[in-house]
Amino acid sequence: MSFISIFSDISILFVLLLFVSSLLYCFIKYIKVNSELKKIKNYLSDFKKSDLNFRFNEIDSWMQANPYVSSVWSEFRNTLVFSESVALKDGEELLYEDVSTTVQNIQTTVDPLYFFNEEILITSKFNNKIIQVMPTILTGCGPLFTFLKIAIAFGAIDFSTQEKTVESVAAFMMGMQSAALVSVIAVASSLTYLLSEKIFYNILCKSPLASIQNSISDLFASISSEKFLYELLRESKIQNNSASNLIGKLPVHFKDAFNESVITNMVPYLENIIYGINQLNKQLQEIKTSKAKQDSVDELF
Repeated sequence: MSFISIFSDISILFVLLLFVSSLLYCFIKYIKVNSELKKIKNYLSDFKKSDLNFRFNEIDSWMQANPYVSSVWSEFRNTLVFSESVALKDGEELLYEDVSTTVQNIQTTVDPLYFFNEEILITSKFNNKIIQVMPTILTGCGPLFTFLKIAIAFGAIDFSTQEKTVESVAAFMMGMQSAALVSVIAVASSLTYLLSEKIFYNILCKSPLASIQNSISDLFASISSEKFLYELLRESKIQNNSASNLIGKLPVHFKDAFNESVITNMVPYLENIIYGINQLNKQLQEIKTSKAKQDSVDELF
């Protein structure tokens, strides 16, 4: 069987066209996914965990504006725990203290791999089922066309004359060869497609996805929601204890402040009043003494 006759066979040509088209479809879809994943990977590489608190709005706006990851980012954002702080007034100054001592920067209560995985970022972006089932389809085309050719070859045998018998048997043998070749080409196409698809997937999709997962895990450390609630409870108890101690000491502090205020303000004022009264009494005594002397002189005259 010549090379031209092999590729002129309809069944063989159909298997080869199916193989090329499916492999081309797989490659195009993986290239598109690779382009989107590289954009995300390159953008996340500019961020560090230390400056994420100040640049979170920047990454949040970019993720929400990117239609490729906007939906999964919205779900992931709801699991984030921010390093919140409370304002405490100390005189005329405001002091800021963290709500929890263990929650630093921005953390997530769910593993980032739950959101940024193969199913969400890769396989959901195209018809992955048709890509995975294509090797089975190619393999199934082999027996299908083989038995079809065998059936056609058996139907073409003619034993009416000796010449027709020789010609039909020769055509039958050629048909058997073509039928066997269809199965070989179908199985070879299936194996080639399966190997090529795995190589394309690992290089174009899985490798950049792993980089994105590492970047997300480095930026957002995981913390369980139960642990965070426990830390909040602990901090609340500490603050309640401090408030109770402050309220208990408030009467003593009020007494000390009142005594200090009386000593510093009222006592000098009262001392001045007493001093003035004493001076007034002294003057009155002097006036009374001088008046008594004048009365004694008047009695003499």
